[in-house]
Amino acid sequence: MAAAARESGKPGRNCPLCPRLVAFRDDWRKRQPDWFNAPVPSFGPIEARLLVVGLAPGLRGANRTGRPFTGDYAGDLLYATLKEFGFAEGNYAAQPDDGLTLLDCRITNAVRCVPPENKPTPQEIATCRGFLTATIGEMTRLRAAVALGRVAHDTFVAALAAKGSDYAFAHGGEHMIGAVALFDSYHCSRLNTSTGVLTPKMFRQVFARVRSHLD
Repeated sequence: MAAAARESGKPGRNCPLCPRLVAFRDDWRKRQPDWFNAPVPSFGPIEARLLVVGLAPGLRGANRTGRPFTGDYAGDLLYATLKEFGFAEGNYAAQPDDGLTLLDCRITNAVRCVPPENKPTPQEIATCRGFLTATIGEMTRLRAAVALGRVAHDTFVAALAAKGSDYAFAHGGEHMIGAVALFDSYHCSRLNTSTGVLTPKMFRQVFARVRSHLD
């Protein structure tokens, strides 16, 4: 099963690669059998020019709904911002069947399964990186990426086989890695926004630069 997951480039519903995450997933399947409780797939068209990379599914967000950034506060800010800059259309109602559509944009996570306390280990991040590499590889029109947080940034750089020390993470940072422009932002989590680490204005400024780059 592990070999099949790696060869396909996508984790199956019962991906066995990270034992700690498997145990956590199985526990929540027993607690909440109606939740998604599986590796969360990317959302948006493969032909998109923009890829947004988050950290991992939120326990009561994407892990519950099966769509990245859907069902928690981070999604409220992210999807509102994507709509503002023409990367999404429709009404975001925090449900996977709300009809929201991404335009020239795709969303994925560095780690596909929900981790305990939202903290994947370095080994889990490294193990899941192959799926991000496969996601990038199938996006033949990719021209820009937004990394939400340091883990997403580091994982994206590594997935492109670039040297991490050449591309330091900083909110508002911009890097060219081959033909792809990487834009950095603090993660749009409730913790970051409630403490003022990230304001909606700061977040919008990042996507304004992305929009300018792609136009």
